[in-house]
Amino acid sequence: MIPMTLNEIAAVVGGETHGDRDVVVSGPAFVDSRTPRAGGLFVAVAGEHADGHDYAADAVRSGGSAVLASRPVDAPCVVVDDPVEALGSLAAHVVAQLPECRVVAITGSQGKTGTKDLVAQILEQAGPTIAPRESFNNELGVPLTALEADRSTRHLVIEMGARGHGHIGYLAGIVEPDVGAVLNIGIAHLGEFGSRDDIARAKGELVQALPADGLAVLNADDDLVVGMRALTETRVLTFGRARPADVSVSDLALDRLARPRFRLSLPDGAVDVALPLVGEHQAANAVAAAAVAHGCGVGSETIAYALNHAEPRSPWRMEVHERADGVTVVNDAYNANPDSVRAALHTLVALGGGERRTVAVLGEMKELGAAAAEEHTAVGRQAARLGVARLLVVEEGARAIHTGAELEGYRNGESVFVPDVDAAIERLREDVGVGDVVLVKASRAAGFERIAEALLTHPVRDPERLGS
Repeated sequence: MIPMTLNEIAAVVGGETHGDRDVVVSGPAFVDSRTPRAGGLFVAVAGEHADGHDYAADAVRSGGSAVLASRPVDAPCVVVDDPVEALGSLAAHVVAQLPECRVVAITGSQGKTGTKDLVAQILEQAGPTIAPRESFNNELGVPLTALEADRSTRHLVIEMGARGHGHIGYLAGIVEPDVGAVLNIGIAHLGEFGSRDDIARAKGELVQALPADGLAVLNADDDLVVGMRALTETRVLTFGRARPADVSVSDLALDRLARPRFRLSLPDGAVDVALPLVGEHQAANAVAAAAVAHGCGVGSETIAYALNHAEPRSPWRMEVHERADGVTVVNDAYNANPDSVRAALHTLVALGGGERRTVAVLGEMKELGAAAAEEHTAVGRQAARLGVARLLVVEEGARAIHTGAELEGYRNGESVFVPDVDAAIERLREDVGVGDVVLVKASRAAGFERIAEALLTHPVRDPERLGS
């Protein structure tokens, strides 16, 4: 954050100061009073279950400098009509003061967070880089990330999500990206948009927002994405695996720990990559990240070095944990859509290696609209076709996964339905055995991190494999 007085902030956002108008905000903005940022600006958001104004004084006493609020509070504050909208205005002002900072924005139906993490790790090799913590990709998360930047920042990486038309256009208006990457158009959020074409129009707002001297990074393997060339006159760089592209992957294979190894071809040369992340889908994230980095002027050898030393940075995304008794727990509980679930199932089978029993604990994939039943059924069929040994389906919204598995031939308890997370935990304590590989995955609202935590903190009741 560029240091600003409360009075200066008020002038930018069109607010009214209360309290010491000369107090200086020198730290990042934050919205959770339980995790204050030293010298930062607390944004008091009135939510469905809690009102940030009630915690504003605590946020300042705990280390924050001031508050952005919609009513006066017992702390130095700027009062505005809408704190979230004002936060966006403040972020736009700060980013505009950073002419040496290149803004990179990433969107897509899946893979945004993984790709964002890899882009950040590559660009860090070329200069100070700011990227979102976790999945900060909406009207709160984007300005919060932008306000982490200061005059030393050379790259600002932004993740952008959308649940309606105009959302990405609004976010792009805040940070004015120089580089925009569109990863794919899937069926996540199909319930909000209605069709993949509608999703593509929403994601295409990023490409339309790019300046004439900017760069669009597009997936050559996705017709709806590569077709976005027509939306811009800026330079286009493509990436992919199945079709010819400017940046491409070949010779892809997985090692015994399901980590991808591949040849990465870039305009300035080809390099070998051994990505220390789990899952074949990570190769897709890596080639997209490499294309972004190349477009930002990073050389192929530096890109390869960063990818070969990459680490997971966002929680509950293909986190692999080994228990002392040999049980492997794959915690992918942050989110789920049909494409990401299929990728996770492939990774589960690869980790099993044909020798270890595989267990998939799956829950509802939200926001699929009218396609929900069909897509959940298809996931169950896919688990059966891949040969996942045990399928545990949790909660009513996911029941069609269990139905699909039975339609594909699962019998005799190979697929089990339970009504809630607590029942799933109890079942797993009975049925998980030494050496099993267990995948835990569902949409964020399902709270499946509780299942993963229980698997890691409670041993099995019987050391012998049950139900084999």
